[in-house]
Amino acid sequence: MLKKQLTVLFALVLTFPLAMAVFAQKAPAKPKEARWEGKVQRSSKEQSSLTVRKSGSTLEKSCVYDSSTKWVSQYHGDKKVNDIDASQVKDGDYVICKGTAEKAGEIHATLISKRLSHSPQ
Repeated sequence: MLKKQLTVLFALVLTFPLAMAVFAQKAPAKPKEARWEGKVQRSSKEQSSLTVRKSGSTLEKSCVYDSSTKWVSQYHGDKKVNDIDASQVKDGDYVICKGTAEKAGEIHATLISKRLSHSPQ
């Protein structure tokens, strides 16, 4: 009986550190969520990108989009959101780009929102 208890105790002592090592492995890091807003300085349909300058600053970021990017327009403070397409966003429009920060100075946009109250008439 004592021999069985010692065998079980020895097995637990050996397997516990192994189990801890397996469960302690970290999940792959999620891409960092990013948000950038400002005026569109340049747009390139060939490269599927918008260069957006932050308001009141000289800082610019490139917002890269693809077929999965959702395009919307909305007046400031309004609950109604309109679905649009990429052709409706022009240079000078005020936009908010949300997505993931791929590399420095670039956002892979999952949502681009054209802000109608800031855009030129």
